[in-house]
Amino acid sequence: MNLIILLLPILAIVLMFRSQKKRQQQMQQMQTALEPGAGVRTIGGLYARVKAVNEETVELEIAPGVVGYFTKSAIAAVMDPADYDAIINGRPAEDEPVDAADAVDAEIEPAAAEPLSFTKDDAAKGDAKAEAEGGAPASK
Repeated sequence: MNLIILLLPILAIVLMFRSQKKRQQQMQQMQTALEPGAGVRTIGGLYARVKAVNEETVELEIAPGVVGYFTKSAIAAVMDPADYDAIINGRPAEDEPVDAADAVDAEIEPAAAEPLSFTKDDAAKGDAKAEAEGGAPASK
């Protein structure tokens, strides 16, 4: 009985170190698999495309013409091209049906008859109009 009490914590410690080592090996493999053109997600949740891979750093294109420099350890995941494209461009997966009603909702509504204005005179007119309709006037 005393032997089990002594061996159980030792076994738990060995298993923890083993799983940590496995995670480190997976992270090392992912970092060595980085190549220009791959879509990645950083530990901060930033999605970008790899421009260049150096010894310790990675150049990521965050937006067209915008390049940031990150350490390799800041890369959380290398993404599949289809997944990266779906996240960045907002495209639905190929197996999701697109309803015609969704397409109608996506149409742009016509602009309001009165253009927006930010002058003081127009604000006073808007206050008078709001009071006439029973609404509260805008704060000044």
